[in-house]
Amino acid sequence: MDLRCARMLCVLCLVLTVQAFTQEEFKEVVLKQLGLSEVPKLHKSDLVDLVIPEHVKNKYMSMLKRQRVKRRALPSLAGILRGIPGHTGEVLHSDTITRQKLMFDMEGRIPKNSEVTMAELKLFKKPLDRANLPAKQSHRPVSNARVSVYWVQRQHDGTNRTSLVDSRLVPIRESGWRSFDVTQAVHYWLRNKRREPMFLEVWIEGERVGSYASEMAKAVRFTSQDPKDKALGKPELVLYTLNLDDYGSPGDCREEALTGKSTCCRQKHYISFRELSWAQHWILEPAGFQAYRCSGSCAQPPRALRRLGSGQRSCAVAGSSSLPVIYLVKRGNSTEIEAAEFPNMIVERCSCVTDG
Repeated sequence: MDLRCARMLCVLCLVLTVQAFTQEEFKEVVLKQLGLSEVPKLHKSDLVDLVIPEHVKNKYMSMLKRQRVKRRALPSLAGILRGIPGHTGEVLHSDTITRQKLMFDMEGRIPKNSEVTMAELKLFKKPLDRANLPAKQSHRPVSNARVSVYWVQRQHDGTNRTSLVDSRLVPIRESGWRSFDVTQAVHYWLRNKRREPMFLEVWIEGERVGSYASEMAKAVRFTSQDPKDKALGKPELVLYTLNLDDYGSPGDCREEALTGKSTCCRQKHYISFRELSWAQHWILEPAGFQAYRCSGSCAQPPRALRRLGSGQRSCAVAGSSSLPVIYLVKRGNSTEIEAAEFPNMIVERCSCVTDG
């Protein structure tokens, strides 16, 4: 990383502590981190039928999982949602992929003054029906299918946009419950909700490229939300929360922070890539992120105890973490999809520091 890029990242952290940064400042930081001189010039043809390569998807998910290890423990169970009564849980099939649509009523299900620390989607994989297996065997055995879960955002124009939240390999010949981390989807819903249910899509694909792997993946069946599906184990959305009255997040702001009356704390500050005109088409994942920023006041030591040349104590970033992204990049006439981490994008801790 060159000196100018490092300086810009420091500027970004400082701006996060005080106020919302401008789009131009944020854009410059992102482009510098990716080694780009300008936003990729994309045509409609570049955005049609985009498929994220398996190795890029795996790299992105591994970066996300490293972050999830840091998630705080001791959550309490907020509830188990099993879908909206009467919803059919539509299942769609194509040549290479099976899609299962899920819908959960979230309104009023998350306790007030609480934080969702974890959300699991639990799907019951039905026993294998060997009649669904392809007759022709390949010389390369296939043991798993790739199962990915997407949050579905309904746009104002009636179209849908999806965001990948978890992806893993599932053994084709085993049955039983499988769990997927959809915490990110619930956070998206909390940010974007318009008094509507939360929509998810489950994609079942071959574990590798090729018709045989795709045919084997079609044998994977999960119980749907359709009331006519009599198999055991309807899809479940399990929510875990922390009661902020009893177990407030260390250093996070309460309501008084909004009026500037609190001591130094970390305040929520969401950034939506979907709403940034320069980023919405070429940053594919995530849809947005909780960046946080530092807010509040710091007690000042008596003048007699101040060091010579030191200034006021102020609230600033004391720790930060990276943000994994999937993005498009133009190389000549070709469009490629890559994954990377932006360092210092999420404020983890705030503390009082002395100027100078």
